[in-house]
Amino acid sequence: MESWLEKIQKIASEVSLREGCELYDLEMIGAGTARVLRVYIDKESGIGIEDCSNVSKGMNLLLDVEDVIPGGMYNLEVSSPGLDRVLKSKMHFEKVVGKKVFIQLNQSLSTLGAVGKGILSMKKFDEILEAVDNEVLVFDIRGEKIRIPISVIEKAKLVFEMKTNHTKKDLSPKSKNNTPKKAKKKKK
Repeated sequence: MESWLEKIQKIASEVSLREGCELYDLEMIGAGTARVLRVYIDKESGIGIEDCSNVSKGMNLLLDVEDVIPGGMYNLEVSSPGLDRVLKSKMHFEKVVGKKVFIQLNQSLSTLGAVGKGILSMKKFDEILEAVDNEVLVFDIRGEKIRIPISVIEKAKLVFEMKTNHTKKDLSPKSKNNTPKKAKKKKK
């Protein structure tokens, strides 16, 4: 039998797809009258306010009709997972291969077979995710290939790195962009 959370996930996925997005994640937080159902949606070209609004309207309608969520009042929030998005599932990790991620493990790297100097006791690190092999993440940490099962990860998120394109302007006196203009004297 399907749980209420699985029903919500199914509804959120269907509405998201209908609106040209995909369901990234959802969570129910809080208690009593302060409960919040957070739905995170994503798409290749990025999520805008209109996407969030459309998914929210579609979900509100279906959730009200089907009365899926037990326990009374709650608030619905629909948003993008953000630039430093939380990574939980294999799909999340597959989307960020080649990017830097923060990982916090529930055990040290030594228990996962790491033998490299200075990495034995590591439980937290920021590294480029090289690959996802079934349910295992592959990193190169200080020259050693480390394989980490997703099941031993306590917390993971994408590390947002600002890309800057430094171009130096030619500020020499001959530069057209920096040529001082002489003020003309007014004749009396």
